Amino acid sequence: MNYSISMIRVSGRLYLQRTLHYEMSRTVMEPAIRISSIVQPYENSKMILESIKTFFPDCEIDNLPVNEDFPAKNQQQKISGFSSTLEHLLIQIRNQRILDTALDVMTVNLESDKTYFFISRQAAIAGKVSFIVDGKNLGGVIRIDLSGEDLDIWLEQQTWHEGRNQIPRYTGDELAMRNDGEPSEWFDKRGRPTINLDED
Repeated sequence: MNYSISMIRVSGRLYLQRTLHYEMSRTVMEPAIRISSIVQPYENSKMILESIKTFFPDCEIDNLPVNEDFPAKNQQQKISGFSSTLEHLLIQIRNQRILDTALDVMTVNLESDKTYFFISRQAAIAGKVSFIVDGKNLGGVIRIDLSGEDLDIWLEQQTWHEGRNQIPRYTGDELAMRNDGEPSEWFDKRGRPTINLDED
């Protein structure tokens, strides 16, 4: 991977910063994006498809079950499809100002160049992004699987904002939330910094 890690000093404190060497990097390409969700027998499959298409309008689902009148004979079914872009999702994430949360959630399951995360179907219907950490949520979830070269750096770039000029962030850093979704504490009860302390 074409990047370097350096230490920078901001307001008297030391931070790690990852810098991508653009002149040596590959052509920036979006990762492969696979969308999936579980349809229960009592659920309206067309509404679930609508929730998926809110942020992935080009996603085509071939195995969408047909809605039946009560009593339905359908079984629980996993539906899936592919999308060419995360742009609609990222636009809403920027609008909601949850870019750091997005970086943490999108990379908590990162292994090599693959990751997955969940968003709420009910929130998606309303045009909002609500990340689900444990994969369970009333109203169901949409699972998004991503795979691609240098995926961690790509996600850092897509979730970048001006605040990172003051407090740099990178995948899995000490500012990241914990795996159970709990936030990292930046300050103790007296307001003293608990991370990135200058050891000099």
